[in-house]
Formats: sequence, C-alpha cells, structure tokens
Amino acid sequence: MAEERNQDPQMDAEGLYQEENFTDRRVGAIRRLSPVRADGSADPGRPVLYIGQAEIMTNMGPVPISFEIEGQTLADAVVGFAPAAQAAIERTVQQIQEMRRQQASQLVVPQGPMPGITGGRGGGKIQMP
Repeated sequence: MAEERNQDPQMDAEGLYQEENFTDRRVGAIRRLSPVRADGSADPGRPVLYIGQAEIMTNMGPVPISFEIEGQTLADAVVGFAPAAQAAIERTVQQIQEMRRQQASQLVVPQGPMPGITGGRGGGKIQMP
C-alpha cells in the first residue's frame, strides 16, 4: 500500500491541451483540444484534436459516447461529426450486446428435479463451468 501512495498523479507538461466546446444544442458537442506548452503558449508541433460527444438512448437510459473526429479545422469536424458518431454508436451497440451475451452466459441452471414437478423430470442438464 505504501507504493500506491508514492504514485501521485502528475500532469504531463508535454501533453497539455487547451479545451474549447462547441455545440448546436441539438445533436451533440465538439471539443477542440489545442496543444499548448506548460506556459500556456500554443504548441504548433502537435496536432489539434477534435472529439465528438453525443448520447444514445437505450432501454437502460441515455449512454454518453465520445469519439475522435478527423479534420484540420472546426468546419472539417462539423462535417465529420455524423459519420464519426455513427461509427461510435455502432461500436457502442456491439459492446452492449457483447456485455449482454456475457451476462446471459453466466446464468446458472439448477440440476435435478424442479420443486413441485412430479416424476423427477424438468431438471436442467446444462452445466456451466
């Protein structure tokens, strides 16, 4: 436990970004991450990043998604928002379906006769590891 205390979270002075948010207040938001040096001045040696944010509705409620958008400018990011969002939504839906499959495979089926069923039939033969 002493080792964990010595690992204080440190900001990476070489990886700082200034963040700006843009939204249409309808579909989602775009975060522009502009690289900066530790003194706050622009760092032209690293690329500007654009991150899209949206929510999808599921039967469990809204699920936030974030995704990188290719582009050199905010205008490029606005145009690229829809295809990047669609790809992220498809990945998220696949991940949710995989989680459901994994949860379903963890069901335990009782062995032997079911209570209240005569003749000793009705018990499951499926055994899970």
